[in-house]
Amino acid sequence: MSEHTVSTVDEIQDGERKLVEVEGREIAIFRLDGEFYAYTNWCAHQGGPACEGSVTGTRNAEFDREELETDLEWCKEDEILNCPWHGWEYDIPSGDCLSRDGTKLPGHPVKVEEQEIIVSL
Repeated sequence: MSEHTVSTVDEIQDGERKLVEVEGREIAIFRLDGEFYAYTNWCAHQGGPACEGSVTGTRNAEFDREELETDLEWCKEDEILNCPWHGWEYDIPSGDCLSRDGTKLPGHPVKVEEQEIIVSL
């Protein structure tokens, strides 16, 4: 793996992202609650630019079989990335696709040294 300095910490505010090119790949760096996450800008569905989509939350549904009631709760506000092509949803902290078990955004290790964000490919 090779390491690449892609940004400084102060260039990406909490809740924001920055798209950079590293070794010919478009990589998005997300900052969420002070942590940094790096993903290749590619959706598993049809190769769309997933990292350019909106960031929202999602709904968690629970069904009570005895009462036959459904409870919907809005959760993970500002933690869900929506691919702009077809709406596939990804959890930013984990990279997991919400609708397809085992499907993830292609992620890359990130570390911060002396206020520089370093991504490994």
